[in-house]
Amino acid sequence: MAESSGERSEARWLPRAEFQRLIDALRDSGHRVLGPTLREGALVLDDVASVDALPVGWRDEQAPGRYRLAESGGDELFGIVLGPGGLKALTFAPREPLLQIEMDAGGFRAEALLPDAERLAILGVRACDLAALAVQDRIFLRDRFPDPSYAARRARLFLVAVGCTRSVDTCFCASMGTGPEPREGYDLALTELEGGFTVRAGSEAGRALLASLMLLEAPARIPERESAAYAACAAGMRRSLPREEVHDLLFANLDHPRWDDVAARCLSCGNCTMVCPTCFCHDVRDEPSLDLASSLRVREWDSCFNREHAQVHGLNFRPHIRDRYRQWLVHKLAGWIDQFETSGCVGCGRCITWCPVGIDLTEEVAAIAVPPGLGPT
Repeated sequence: MAESSGERSEARWLPRAEFQRLIDALRDSGHRVLGPTLREGALVLDDVASVDALPVGWRDEQAPGRYRLAESGGDELFGIVLGPGGLKALTFAPREPLLQIEMDAGGFRAEALLPDAERLAILGVRACDLAALAVQDRIFLRDRFPDPSYAARRARLFLVAVGCTRSVDTCFCASMGTGPEPREGYDLALTELEGGFTVRAGSEAGRALLASLMLLEAPARIPERESAAYAACAAGMRRSLPREEVHDLLFANLDHPRWDDVAARCLSCGNCTMVCPTCFCHDVRDEPSLDLASSLRVREWDSCFNREHAQVHGLNFRPHIRDRYRQWLVHKLAGWIDQFETSGCVGCGRCITWCPVGIDLTEEVAAIAVPPGLGPT
């Protein structure tokens, strides 16, 4: 697992023409390499055995409710910023068995089930997704009862981050302090510049792999170009959240009329929670065999936008979309801070892009900041 240190290590230089060496080194070290690939018009994580599997020369266009890929005509390997999926499914599985129960004449036997986790090297992890993984670590690993399934998968990840030197319309990581440059939580961090990549190590495993590549030190002007690229990327983000004020703002406006306005547009489909890299709502159910001789206890993703999620003994305490949208936004941006000492939002913007009706949480927060009666009519 990568270390948590904000210190930047010395940069090495990997020419673009030699990028295959990094992929080969990851595979030779016993990892299955997953990276950004194109599938059905979107970016998805899949097996990468060669540079040819990467989306060379492609970029993404994102806006509220809109996602498109287009060829850029360039040779960049990581020109696409984000797809709908982050790292969440690799550690917190969408569906997994937790317990096997077998009945016999003397009673029953219960056996906890743990995943046979692969050693995975993830290529192209963005800074916002590193921050999201740190949030999930806080939820699943650091309290009295750490989650063994999550821990088993998390310990087998080798993370190769790629910093963002461009943003899309829905990005706002700069305002959340989570990007665009990877600062911690990685094993290796890359910055794609003209002609090649800077490479930095962030863990002992990362330092060992970097040493095996025997790369030269980055040329003297490269770190300056790198810093300028990150500054330009951050400056170009059009969206933002008032990170320091949003906690008190939301809790002070639980009856703001804007909740009715957004409820009239929201479909309560749950897309935002499915693509969010930090949402962790889930359901646990028992699935008995037809002969009732055994039963499997299964955990699977759920969403606070599902009406049944708030159903308890015949009573639904969030019966309306207004209630469910308010719960999601207030919990993610404010309640998480009280509960986990961190925001539940990392500024990736996926919830904006993949909302079918283009609801923008940064716009909703800005509207709630306006006292009732003073906003546009």
